[in-house]
Amino acid sequence: MRLSQYFLPTLKENPAEAKIASHRLMLRAGLVRQTGSGLYIWLPLGLRVLKKIENIVREEQDRSGAQEILMPTIQNADLWKESGRYEAYGKEMLRITDRHGKEMLYGPTNEEMITDLFRNNVQSYKDLPKNLYHIQWKFRDEVRPRYGVMRGREFLMKDNYSFDIDKEAAKISYDKMFVAYLKTFARLGLVAIPVRADTGAIGGELSHEFQILAAEGESTIYYDKAIESFDLKSLAEDISPDIIQKLQSIYAVEEEKHDADNCPVAKENLRIAKGVEAGHIFNFGTKYSEVMNAKVSGSDGSMIAVEMGSYGIGVSRLVGAIIEASNDENGIIWPEAAAPYKVGLINLGAKNEECTEACDALYKKMQAAGIEVLYDDRKAGAGQKFATMDLIGVPYQIILGPRGLKNNSAEFKIRKTGEKTEINLDEIVSKFI
Repeated sequence: MRLSQYFLPTLKENPAEAKIASHRLMLRAGLVRQTGSGLYIWLPLGLRVLKKIENIVREEQDRSGAQEILMPTIQNADLWKESGRYEAYGKEMLRITDRHGKEMLYGPTNEEMITDLFRNNVQSYKDLPKNLYHIQWKFRDEVRPRYGVMRGREFLMKDNYSFDIDKEAAKISYDKMFVAYLKTFARLGLVAIPVRADTGAIGGELSHEFQILAAEGESTIYYDKAIESFDLKSLAEDISPDIIQKLQSIYAVEEEKHDADNCPVAKENLRIAKGVEAGHIFNFGTKYSEVMNAKVSGSDGSMIAVEMGSYGIGVSRLVGAIIEASNDENGIIWPEAAAPYKVGLINLGAKNEECTEACDALYKKMQAAGIEVLYDDRKAGAGQKFATMDLIGVPYQIILGPRGLKNNSAEFKIRKTGEKTEINLDEIVSKFI
């Protein structure tokens, strides 16, 4: 993509309303624009990042054995009344009445709908286990939306639901998703601490939040340094049940749950850090299957209420979480897996015919090789071009000007480290494939 043709409305100054790094940088780098309280338009650059994260989440869900479906955003209120949550959920739920006087709602979550789908289509223990997921826009009427996409009212969410015949099988499903989440965050270059959590309005007994370590995180977490012995950024393909249980049992809690006088971790081994919640998993047993009569026939013919679990990842929230965990004074530093483009090509001689021809030729070669490249072909100053590329955080930069062209070379810059080296023009394409 040529930057001269791209819709990328960047800002030089920090917006006054943005209080955290991710909100500031998403506005400044032209990823989003606000259209209402807690509501955002995703612009081309931001949407590319969002789609990349969505695809990684999807790939790890598929790898775990979960199957993708897509449920509607508008739900029947009768299902929520059946579960007892319609009134209990509170004002965060957007309630709607259609033209026929039917009570509806804009879904904040999908436990009731998926339970109804299951009970109408699965009758026997032989059809278990099942794990169904979808990636869908949701709405929660936050009383005070803040922090940009980190706590907006409309958000993109991956949530899925497991169905098992007994508690032992349900724990296996829970552990599979626990591992899938760790792998998802690892692929995005993030350290995610599994933190013991309340089940809240969703219900159940077993629950973990995944907190991304970030300097300006909204949560304060206390955890045993023993978790640092696990390389959460490069997990093996298969993680043993023993490792899973160790990770789940290591002390890690949010500040309000930490009791300094009765902490099981020695003071010298206790770590305190800021975190951003990016995922939450629950095992809530038969909470919904009992009340909504989601039962299957067992091996002895008796009717058994299935054991259920719920697993959520904030896909749009992850965009902000990555930025919170990876930025500097110049802008965003994208991990390669989530970057909108892999390479930024900068033409320092846009008014120089020979240099422009060389840059155009290199751009076409990179595109032909399948390299995701953003080409700054604007007739703008070098400082503006450098600032833009650093702000939007493309992992690698190729900088070509008339002087380098005489030596058939360009400057190669790594955004994360700032390291710069010379590279022969004939070697550029092969470096990125």
